[in-house]
Amino acid sequence: MVRMGPDVPLLNEYKQEFFWKRFPQTVLGGPRFKLGYCAPPYVYVNQAVLFLTPWLFGGIGTLLCQLQLLQELHATVLSGLLMFGAAAGVQALALYAARRSGAVERLGAPNILVDEEEVEFTHCVSPETVRFIAPGKRFGLNVVLHTALAGVLCGLGTWYVFLGRLTALYGSIAISLVVFVLSWVTLCIAEYSLIVNTATETATFQAQDTYEITPLTRPLYICIFIAVDLAERFSGPCPELQLASQVLHVLFLFLPLLWAFGILPPLDALLLWGMEQALVFGLGGSPMSSNLRLLLMFAVSCGIAVCNYFIPSSLGVVLFSISTGFLLSLDLSQVGTLCRSPGAAFGDRGFRRGGSPPPPPCSFGWKLGCRELLLYLSLLLVAVAEGGLLHHFLGSVQPQSFGTGPQAPVSYLLLVLFCLCWALREIQGAYVFGGVFLNPLYPKGMSSVQTFKQRSRGLYVAAAIRRVLLYLVSPFAMIAFLSMDKSLQLLHRVSLSVGFTRAFRVVWQSSEDALLQVVVVVLVRLVAGNNTLPGWDDVGVGVQLLLVGLLFDRLTQFFAKLKFSLTVLVTSWTEKKQRRQSAGTLLALNASLCPLLLAVVTLSALLSAPLLPLFTLPIFLVGFPRPQRSWPGPVGTACPCPDSIFYQQMSGSLASALRMAFARGSLGSIAPGSHFLGRFQDRMVWIMILERGYGYCTVNIKGLELQETSCHTVEARRVDEVFEAAFERPERLGFTQGFNLHWGNALTPCAALAVRVYSDARNVLSGIIDSHDNLRKLQEDFLKALVWLLLRYCVQKHKGFMWSSEEGPGVGGRKSQSSTLAQTTCNQVPPEVVMVESNVSSLRFRQDSSSLTSFGDWSDEDDLFGPQPARRTVALVTAEVQPGHTALQTGASLPGSVEMDSLFENMALSALQPLQPLGLGIGMPAVDKGRNPEVFRESPASLPQLNFSCPQSEVFNLPTGWRTAPLLPSRLLQLKPLFPEDWFRFTLGRFGPTVQGETSEDMTKALKEDEMLKELHAQVALSCLISLGAESSFTSPSYVYRLYCGDIPWTEGLNWLSSSKELYQLALRAFRFGFKLLFDQASLGPMESPEELFSALEEYERDWYIGLVTEKGWHDSVLQEKPFLFSLGHDLAMGTYTGRVLSLQEQLVHLGRLNGEGVRGQWANLSWELLYATNDDEERYSIQAHPFMLRNLTVQAADPPLGYPIYSSAPLHFPCL
Repeated sequence: MVRMGPDVPLLNEYKQEFFWKRFPQTVLGGPRFKLGYCAPPYVYVNQAVLFLTPWLFGGIGTLLCQLQLLQELHATVLSGLLMFGAAAGVQALALYAARRSGAVERLGAPNILVDEEEVEFTHCVSPETVRFIAPGKRFGLNVVLHTALAGVLCGLGTWYVFLGRLTALYGSIAISLVVFVLSWVTLCIAEYSLIVNTATETATFQAQDTYEITPLTRPLYICIFIAVDLAERFSGPCPELQLASQVLHVLFLFLPLLWAFGILPPLDALLLWGMEQALVFGLGGSPMSSNLRLLLMFAVSCGIAVCNYFIPSSLGVVLFSISTGFLLSLDLSQVGTLCRSPGAAFGDRGFRRGGSPPPPPCSFGWKLGCRELLLYLSLLLVAVAEGGLLHHFLGSVQPQSFGTGPQAPVSYLLLVLFCLCWALREIQGAYVFGGVFLNPLYPKGMSSVQTFKQRSRGLYVAAAIRRVLLYLVSPFAMIAFLSMDKSLQLLHRVSLSVGFTRAFRVVWQSSEDALLQVVVVVLVRLVAGNNTLPGWDDVGVGVQLLLVGLLFDRLTQFFAKLKFSLTVLVTSWTEKKQRRQSAGTLLALNASLCPLLLAVVTLSALLSAPLLPLFTLPIFLVGFPRPQRSWPGPVGTACPCPDSIFYQQMSGSLASALRMAFARGSLGSIAPGSHFLGRFQDRMVWIMILERGYGYCTVNIKGLELQETSCHTVEARRVDEVFEAAFERPERLGFTQGFNLHWGNALTPCAALAVRVYSDARNVLSGIIDSHDNLRKLQEDFLKALVWLLLRYCVQKHKGFMWSSEEGPGVGGRKSQSSTLAQTTCNQVPPEVVMVESNVSSLRFRQDSSSLTSFGDWSDEDDLFGPQPARRTVALVTAEVQPGHTALQTGASLPGSVEMDSLFENMALSALQPLQPLGLGIGMPAVDKGRNPEVFRESPASLPQLNFSCPQSEVFNLPTGWRTAPLLPSRLLQLKPLFPEDWFRFTLGRFGPTVQGETSEDMTKALKEDEMLKELHAQVALSCLISLGAESSFTSPSYVYRLYCGDIPWTEGLNWLSSSKELYQLALRAFRFGFKLLFDQASLGPMESPEELFSALEEYERDWYIGLVTEKGWHDSVLQEKPFLFSLGHDLAMGTYTGRVLSLQEQLVHLGRLNGEGVRGQWANLSWELLYATNDDEERYSIQAHPFMLRNLTVQAADPPLGYPIYSSAPLHFPCL
C-alpha cells in the first residue's frame, strides 16, 4: 500500500455520485428519483403514485371514519384490503414483466452494471419500466407473505394514526394534524420498501440478503410501535402506558431519520443483540462464540427462570438456582466432546488442529476427566449444602438493622476479598491504575525467558493466592450472602425470580464482576444504615445486582467510547499526517456542539452500540446495536497464505500461555468482547475474547499479514515503541518516568508471555555462495552427503522403513496425515511427472524463488545475466491438467531466442502441447524415435551379478536400476578420485553395527574392505554427480540455486536420474545437505573430524528441514514443530541470495489490551463504508496508517470479506482455574 496524504478524498468521484444516488433512495424507502441520466416523466410519476398509494387508502378509511360512515375497526379493515389488492397487483405486474423479459435474458449475458446505470424505457407499463420500478421477489413465499403484511400494516397504521386517537392523546387538533401527516410519510416509506422496491439500508449486518429479510425491517419497527398503542387501548387505565404511547407517537415521526442514519439494527442483528443482552444482564450468562450456542443457552436460561417462578418453596428455588447456575457456567463443549468420544482428549482435539502439541496430560482442565468431574461435583455439593443450610436456618431471621443481621459478617468478608483480589490483580500487569502508572514490581528489561520466569516467581505466588480467593472462596461467600437475604421470602414475582436466577448464576459465570456488584450493594446498605431506601429495598437483592451490573457495564462503555472519541478528535489536529483541511472546522464544530457529542456517546453506551466515526473522522454517529462479536459469520474465517502456518503453529502454545495469564490476572479483567494485540518479531497476533465462564475462557486468535505494507509498518513501529516503553525500560525509574507516555494510544501493554514460536533469521549469502573456494568445497560436501544418504537408505530398507520418494527431498522425520494422503495420490502419476513432484506440490505458493522445476529449459552454465526464471514444462502442465496420462516429451526454447509469456502464467510458449507435433521441440539432443531408447544404457537384466567379499555387504546393495546410467566407463574412471573413500569406510563402519546387532570388529573390517561394495557406491554417486552437471565443480551461484530448487538443467544423465524417483530425491536431498554444510562451515568454521561431520548429518536428518519455503514439506515441518528449518532464496530486486533459518524456541511475546470500543467503532465504520458506500478503494482514507488508533491493523483484523487476516482459529476453549 502506498501511504497517501491526509487529504486523499474520502470517496472518489464515481463513488460520490453513486452515494448521492443511493442515499435519497434509502431515506425514501426505495424510490429512485435521482438516476444520473434522463428518463421519461412517467418513470417518476409512477414511483410517486406507488409511494403515496398507502396514504390514499389510509386517507379513505380515515375520512369515512371521521364522517362516521364507518367505525374505526371497519375503516381499518377497508384500508388494509385496499392495500392488499394494490400490493397483489404490483407483484402480479412484476411477475408478468419478469416472464416477458426472461426469454430475452437467456439469449445473452447482459452487463448488470450497464443495466443498472441506464434503462431504455418504451412506455409507462413496459416490462423494462415495471422491472425498473418493482423488481419483484425472488421467492414465491415472500410474494405471499410481503403482500399480506402490506395489507395488515396499512390497516393497523390507519388505526394507529386516526385523528380522533391523536386528538385524545395530545388534546390539540393542530398537533394531531401534524402528527397525522408526518406519520403517513413514515408508513408510506415502510410500505414502499416492503412491496415495491427495497432500499439498501445503511444498517447492514449481512453482506448479502439471501432470504429477503431486509424488506421486513421497517415494517417490524412500525408493528412494535403499534403493539404498544394497542396494549394501551385494550388495557385498563395505565399512566405509564399512556405516557409511552404519547412519546412513541412523536418518535414515530423520526423513524425515517433513524433508518437513514442506521441507528436501528436489521432483524438478524436485533435478534442476536437482544438475546445476548437478555442472557448477560437478565439471566447472568455470557456472550457466546456462535449464534447456535447463543440461541440454545438463551432458551435453557429462560426455562430455568420460568421454573424458578413456579417452584413453591424458597428453599427449592435456592437449591435449584445454585445447581443450575453452576452447571450452566461450565464449559459445556467438553460435555459434548465427551459424549461423542468418551476416550478422546479435549485438548488433543482442539489444539492439534492448531498445529501445536497438546498440553501435558497432567495439566488440569484441558479435558473432562475424573479429576475435573470430581472437583466440579465437590464444588456443587458444597455450594448446594451451604446455600440450603444457611437459607433454612438464617433466611427467615428479621434483624433490627443490616449491621446486626447474619449477613453482616459475610458482607465484611466480601469487602476484604474484593480489596485483596483487586490489589493482587493490579500488580500482575505492566501498568497499574488503568494503565496510567508503570508497575514497579513487574520484571523489567528481560530478554531471556528463564530470567523472566525467575524474577516473576513472587508475582506467581500472589497470583496463586488470588486464584484461590477468587474462584474458591468468593463464590461461596457470595452464595452465603444471597441465601440469607430476606427478599427470598417474596419470590413469586417475576422480577425477583429473574433477579435471583441471575444472581446465583453470575456468582460462577463471572466471579470477579459478581464480587464487585455484591460489594456495591453491601456498601449501599452500610451507608443507608437503619434507613429504608424507597424503591431500592423493595426490588430485592437479585434485581439490585442486576441494576448494578448493567450500570457498571454502561459506565465502562461510556468512558471507553469517550476516550476513543477524544483520541479521534485530538489526533485529527495534533498528528500532522492526519490533519485534513477540514480538521479545524470539525474540531470547532465538536467543541461548540459538545453537549450533542456527549449525548451521542451516552446514547451509544446505553444501547451498547458502537460509536461510529464516519470515515474515521471526528464525525460521530450511533451505530446500530449488534452482538459483541461484531460479525455475523462463524468464527474462524480467514484469507490464508503460506505465512498462515506460523500462526497456526503458535496458536496452541499461545493458548496455553493465555490460560495462565488469564488465571493470574496479568491481562486485567477479562470480559467477552475484549481485544488484545500480541507482537513478536514480524508477527502480529489479534486475540478476541468470545466467552467467559467458571474456570474456562473461549478466544479467537487471528494472525495479521507478515508482508508489511507502508501503513502496516508505521503502525507496527508504534506498537513496538509502546511495548518497549513498558517492557524494555531501565531498572530504576524516576517519578516522572513512571507515567505511561502512551496512555492515549489504543494499545495498553499488559504482560509478556512465554510462547513456543519460530524465530526467523535471514542472512545475505554474499561472500559464501559466490566464493570459488566454497563452490569447489560444495562438490566434496555433496558427495559425502550423498554417500551418507545412500548408506542410510540401505539401513532403512533393511529395517523395513522404505524410503518414501513422495515425502520430498527436504522432509525429515515423521509425516503428517495430509502428507500420507498426498503420497497415496502421487503414486499413480507417471515417472516423467513424479520426478518433479516435490516442487509441483507447492507451485501455487512460490513467492521467494524465481526458479521452478523445468528439465526442458535451455541453460548456459555461465552467470552472465544472472539466474533465469524457470518456465513450466509440458510434464508439469500435463500433470496438472490431465492427471493419469503419460506426459509428452519436453521441448526446450532455442538458445538465444526470446520467449513470450503465454496465458499459462509463466509457462514458455515452446512448451505448449500443440507445438510438439510440428517438430518444434528444438534444442534437445536428437533421439531416434524408431529405435529402442534402451540402446543408450545397459539393460538391468544384462548387468553382471555383484560378488561381494563380505556376506553382510548385501545389506548395503543398491537397486539394479541405479547402475544403468548411460555414461561411458572411462568418464566414471576419470572422476573416481573425487569419491571420498575414507569417508565411505568411516560411514560404513558407523552404519554396519546398526543392521547387524552384535558384530565383531572383523566383520566390520570385512565390510570396509569389500571393494565391490565400494565400487558400487562410487559408480552411483559419481553418476549422480555427472547427471547434476557438477563433474568439474559448481560453476556459479545461479547454478547452485537452480540445483537447490530442483530446477536441474539438461545433462547427459538427467533422464536416467529422473527415471528413478528415489535416487533423484536422494541426490537432491544430498545437494541440499551439502549446501547446508557449506553454509555452516562458512559461518562457524570447518569440521575437523569425520565424527563431527557424521553428527552434523544426523542432526540435519533428525532436527532440520532443508528445502524451499514453498514446498509442502516446509508447511508440514512447521506444523509438526521441527526444531530447525533452512531455506535458500533469491532476492530478484537486490540481486542477492539469502539464507533463511527458522529455530523453534520459547520466546517472550508482548501482549497489550486494545480499546474495545475503539475497535468496535472502527469495525462499524468499515461495515458501513464497504457494504453501504461500497468504498473498496485500497487507498481510501479510512485504511491509512494511524499510530494512535492503529487503524490499518484494526481493518486487517476484521472478519472477511471486509478484513483480511491470514489466519483465524476456530473458537479455542481452555481452562483458567
